[in-house]
Amino acid sequence: MGLTAEGTQIFPNLLSQEIELSPDLNGLQPLLQRLDWLIKQAIAALQTQEQTEGELGVSWFKTSEGLSLEETSTQIRENSLLAHLQNTFSLSAFDLDILVIALAPELDRHYERVYAYLQDDMSGKKPTVDMALNLLCSNIPEKLSRRQHFTTNAPLIKYRLLHLSSEPQQQATLLSHYLILDPQVVRLLLLQPGLDFRLTFCCQLIEPALSENLYLKEDLQNGLEALIKEDWQKQPLLLYFQGTDSTAKRCTAQVLSKNLEIPLLIADLAKIVEDKTKFEETLEILFREAWFFNHLLYLDNFDVLYLQENQLLYQSFLRELEKNQGITILAGEQNWIPIATGAKGLITVPFAIPESEQRRECWQNHLQAVQVTLEDKELDVLGERFLLTPDQIANAVATAYNTRRWQQIDSTKTESFPNPSSYNNNHVKTEILPSFINLSFANLCSAAREQSGHALATLARKIEPKYTWDDIVLHPNQITQLRDICKEAEYRDLVHKQWGFADKLSLGKGLNVLFSGSPGTGKTMAAEVIAHQLQLDLYKIDLSQIVSKYIGETEKNLNRIFTAATNSNAILFFDEADALFGKRSEVQDARDRYANIEVGYLLQKMEEYEGIAILTTNLRSNMDEAFERRLRFIIEFTLPDAKNRHLIWQGIFPKNTPCNPDLDLKFLAQNFEITGADIRNIALTAAFLAADDSGVIEMVHLIQAMRREYQKKGQILRDKDLGQYVDLRFSKP
Repeated sequence: MGLTAEGTQIFPNLLSQEIELSPDLNGLQPLLQRLDWLIKQAIAALQTQEQTEGELGVSWFKTSEGLSLEETSTQIRENSLLAHLQNTFSLSAFDLDILVIALAPELDRHYERVYAYLQDDMSGKKPTVDMALNLLCSNIPEKLSRRQHFTTNAPLIKYRLLHLSSEPQQQATLLSHYLILDPQVVRLLLLQPGLDFRLTFCCQLIEPALSENLYLKEDLQNGLEALIKEDWQKQPLLLYFQGTDSTAKRCTAQVLSKNLEIPLLIADLAKIVEDKTKFEETLEILFREAWFFNHLLYLDNFDVLYLQENQLLYQSFLRELEKNQGITILAGEQNWIPIATGAKGLITVPFAIPESEQRRECWQNHLQAVQVTLEDKELDVLGERFLLTPDQIANAVATAYNTRRWQQIDSTKTESFPNPSSYNNNHVKTEILPSFINLSFANLCSAAREQSGHALATLARKIEPKYTWDDIVLHPNQITQLRDICKEAEYRDLVHKQWGFADKLSLGKGLNVLFSGSPGTGKTMAAEVIAHQLQLDLYKIDLSQIVSKYIGETEKNLNRIFTAATNSNAILFFDEADALFGKRSEVQDARDRYANIEVGYLLQKMEEYEGIAILTTNLRSNMDEAFERRLRFIIEFTLPDAKNRHLIWQGIFPKNTPCNPDLDLKFLAQNFEITGADIRNIALTAAFLAADDSGVIEMVHLIQAMRREYQKKGQILRDKDLGQYVDLRFSKP
């Protein structure tokens, strides 16, 4: 094939074009000149000099005329991007020539026509390995030796700077493979902004911004500010942001990027691991993207690599992390200590739940945004009682507001309610919201509980507290102790933190309570009353989900329970706790030894736990004595006396229940020594009997229900106990 006169303007002068590059094209100019010289020589070998002169207008011909191969320079500017690329990946001068051959069509498509001509294939617009070797090698032995630059261990291929591509469904030789420069390298050399298209599914690139409220401890903020002032480019720095407050971690990363004056690249590791086959490749592209374009890298959801099925990916991640440059931020919830890795300069930055004063401030800011004013005492309770992160507090306020807004909507006034779409869960709303939305303290407590109990919900059963002080009937001393428990829970922050008792206590800061007594004496009801009074969730621990026959599993389950409870700030309720907190026995065999280990571990966790735990037992004597030292309160629940039984009978029927006013509740209280739970069962059974009879609860229904309750318990109801009601019989089948 030959070129015509139409080919005289194949390569216009690139320097004359308006490209935001350095005058030497980031160090590419000498290599492009060399490429054009090589092309001219190659064409001269195919055609006579007379045929080619004036017909090829390669961009650098004017400057390269009269030069020899030795005179063509491969030296590039030391501070150029190309030089940086060369030094980082140990690229040889020959590698750079290959790189420029692959890059040239990205600069000007006229190179495609020349490549097609050189390869005698009009469809071959991309350079092949064969064409590159023909251009760069003067003889066959050299050509054979230079094949090593295209092997898997060669820098260009190993680091995925260059890809070898062949036609599909063909047994292509190495020489026939096309040279495809990685898009990331092209973007780097041509200074093209944006994000690599291969990362858009898992990454976002955001401009740095300062956050007004980080809610971080002062020493933590000062430490981070000191870090970024150092010359971290000479020493890679790895930061691990540990904690559940995802918003605070991201805001802090934005502050760092703002101070460094570089964009923030956020990547979601959970999305990256979804395609395990491309994990390493994606990771390499990600790290290189941050390094190439000077981004602060933030890797979120680091905990996903802890999963058993991702252990191989975790090892690959560590290997890639060792090679990374600059500052890298990992964000996770679990404690992480890299072992036997080259992760230099690891600094763990804890993002613990803010102190009560900071939480109170956060509550106040978000409530002001929705024009809600609370009393100082109520704000104190919200800040002290609910261990929430700033984003959880924002979500709680938004949830409470929207819930009340929905509840207050009148069909005739729907149009008067604006849609608070501008309210962001992560930031305080500045728009004025309707003042008639009535947010109560109870509404906010309910929303706060919804935010805090997510982790514990999978490990225990949530009990909705329905009972108040008006519902429970106990001895005055027992009521006093229950109220003391509530008072201690309310003032723990004051006593421990403000008065300094926390500094005197390394352990035992929690509020552990034991309710002991026969079944049905009100232990569970008392726990619900406390939860209702404190506006906290009550979670009943299912012992069947904790105790395991496998060694170590019980301890692991207990640790999950207490960890989740700490973060949720819920009340743990261990019913029939003697099954779990039983006495340690003399070691007779391995089972005894491991059982004692479990009890010992539980003792340790109870002492470390700083929340509220309520234990109930029917047999206090079965409890290990070591637990009593760790208990703040021990309350004995006894059978109610006649007076209290009468009060229970009087309050057992709901207001809407139709009852005969002549019900002899005093007789029932004086003659039947039963528990409050028994009275509840009898009242419920009588209600169903009445519903199927007259629709009104009569004494005959109560007597029949009493007979059934005694039968259920395997006891005999004597005629003399029934007195004047001995002949009352429920005749309906």
